[in-house]
Amino acid sequence: MTDAPLKLFNSLTRSLEVFEPVHPGEARVYSCGPTVYNYPHIGNMRAYVFADVLGRTLEWKGLKLTHVINITDVGHLTDDADAGEDKMEKMAAAQKQSIWEIAEHYKQAFWADVRALNIREPAQWTVATDYVPQMIEFAKGIADKHCYELKSGLYFDVSSVADYGRLARAQTEEGEGRIEAVEGKRNAADFAIWRKTPPGETRQMEWDSPWGKGAPGWHLECSVMSGAVLGFPFDIHTGGIDHREIHHPNEIAQNQAHCCTNGLDDPKNSGAKIWMHNNFLVERSGKMSKSSGEFLRLQLLIDKGYHPLAYRLMCLSAHYRSELEFSWEALGAALTRLKRMVMAVEPLKAVEAQPVAEHPKFAAALAKFDEAISDDLATPVALTALDEALAVKKVDAGIKRGVIEEIDAVLGLNLFGLTREALRIRPKAATISEDEITAALDRRKQARAAKDFATSDAIRGELAAQGVEVMDGDPLGWEWELS
Repeated sequence: MTDAPLKLFNSLTRSLEVFEPVHPGEARVYSCGPTVYNYPHIGNMRAYVFADVLGRTLEWKGLKLTHVINITDVGHLTDDADAGEDKMEKMAAAQKQSIWEIAEHYKQAFWADVRALNIREPAQWTVATDYVPQMIEFAKGIADKHCYELKSGLYFDVSSVADYGRLARAQTEEGEGRIEAVEGKRNAADFAIWRKTPPGETRQMEWDSPWGKGAPGWHLECSVMSGAVLGFPFDIHTGGIDHREIHHPNEIAQNQAHCCTNGLDDPKNSGAKIWMHNNFLVERSGKMSKSSGEFLRLQLLIDKGYHPLAYRLMCLSAHYRSELEFSWEALGAALTRLKRMVMAVEPLKAVEAQPVAEHPKFAAALAKFDEAISDDLATPVALTALDEALAVKKVDAGIKRGVIEEIDAVLGLNLFGLTREALRIRPKAATISEDEITAALDRRKQARAAKDFATSDAIRGELAAQGVEVMDGDPLGWEWELS
C-alpha cells in the first residue's frame, strides 16, 4: 500500500526529488513556528496543517519522525526584512504587560489552535529564549570569518558564503531593497545576527554578549535551534513561502558559515536536504493581515458556527504549493463535505477496525491514495480516494473501518472522533439553545404527523425568527442549522 516512492518539491533546487533520509529509517523535520506577539490568523495556521500532513505522510511511509517547531519570543522585528522594532517589545508596550506575559498568552493561544485543527504535537517545541547562550556561541564561532561589527550590532557578510540567495532566486536590487538600510553595511543584503541595545535604552529581553548587551537576530534563532536539536544536515525544513525570500536564505548562509563554506549545488550544505514552502491563503477583503486590527482568526470561524476541522479540510482541498482563496462559501462547502464524511463513517463506529489487507474492493482507492500523497502531498486527489473508499458498499465493516482509519491517519480529519453534535457549532450570536431547538422540532414533527400543517409552519417561522433554518428534505439529514 505504501509502495509509491515519496517525491517532495525542493524549493532550493526547484524540482521534485525522491525523499531519501539522511539517517536511514528516520525523518528529521524543522518547521518555522510563530512569533508569539499576537494571535495567529488562519493563513498562518495553513503552514502547520501542511507540516502536519508532511509528518503524517513520512510516518505512513514507515519512517521514525522527529519534528521540531520553534516559538519565537524575542528578536523578530516588525518588518520581516530585518527592520523596525522588536514585535514582542512593541506589543508588550501597547498592552502594558511584561514581554514574558505577552509571550505566554499568545503561545497558549497558538497551541489551542494547533489542538483545534488536530495538528499533532511535534517531538519538541523549541523556545528562542531558552537557546540564547547557544546563539551567542554560534555567533562567536562564525564572527571572525563571516561577520563585522557596527554601532547597531553584529552583521553577517553575505558575500562570505557561496550562492547566497539561491533559495529565493531573487538577487536583484528590488529584492535587496527590502533589507534595512544601515550605514556601514558592506552589502545591501547583509543582516544582523546580534542587535545591540541602543545607548540609553533598556529592553525587557536583553543579554550580555561579546558585542555588547542586546538580543539575537531572528534569523540566527532558527539556525541554532534546528542544528542543536536535529543536527546538520537534517532532512526537511518547512515554512511559509514568505520565508523563502529573506529569512530562509539568511538561515542557509549562517548554516554554511557554521558547517562549511561550500556552495549549494549540494543541497545538504544549506543545513537541510530539502526546503519546502506552502503558498499563501488569500482573502480578498484584506482581513488576513494582523495590521488591519480585526483579522481572520480560527476563533472567528468557530464564533460563526464553523468547526475548525472544516478549515483543515478546506486547506487539504488545495495543493500546499498553490494559493488558496478563502471565502465563507468555500468554508461552508468544506463543512458540508466534512458532514458527509462523518455520516458515512457513523455505521462503522460500532465495529472494531480490522487490519488492512489486500481487499479487492479497496485496492484501487488505497493505491490512488498512496500515489497521490506520495506525489508531493497531492491532498486534493488523496481526498477523492477517501471519498471512493467511503462509498464502498457490501463489505465487512471492520475492514472498511481499518481502511478509512489508515487514510485518515495521514489526512488528520479525526473522522471517527467527530460527531454530528460537534459539527453543529452554535454561532456566538445565537441566543436559542439546542435543547429549545430540539423541543420545537419534536413539536413540529408531531404536528406534521397529525397533518396540522398550520402549526408546523408556525413553529418553522418561530425558529426562523431566531436564526434557525429547518432543512426539510436535507439529503444529509442534518435537520437544522443556525444562520
